[in-house]
Amino acid sequence: MRYLIDTNCCIYLFSAHYPQLRLRLAATDAGEVGLSVIVLAELALGARLGKVPSDERLGRLRQEFPILPFEEGDAEAYASLPFRRGRFDRLLGAHAVSRGLILITNNEADFADISGLRTENWTRP
Repeated sequence: MRYLIDTNCCIYLFSAHYPQLRLRLAATDAGEVGLSVIVLAELALGARLGKVPSDERLGRLRQEFPILPFEEGDAEAYASLPFRRGRFDRLLGAHAVSRGLILITNNEADFADISGLRTENWTRP
């Protein structure tokens, strides 16, 4: 695994917007992009609140991406981050840093203050 995909990019996969995101994902090898259990939790919460994705689409995401568990080293990385609202983003950023993974996101500014985090925006042409 080389990448983690952010929640916003997962949601974009179910819209007609950002076709370049789908093209980039299609060009990656199987297992190269993972789904953090943190993103899975955020998407599952949204689905239960009637937001995108639906439970059915969330099931498809689970099949498409390997799910990366959040473990002790990830928790320690999270605890070392400066406090800021948006805990899902903070947890996801720590998860990526702890594992040495690149985060695929359209919200680079939300992660800009996380030292050592590498991001790529695949929604741009």
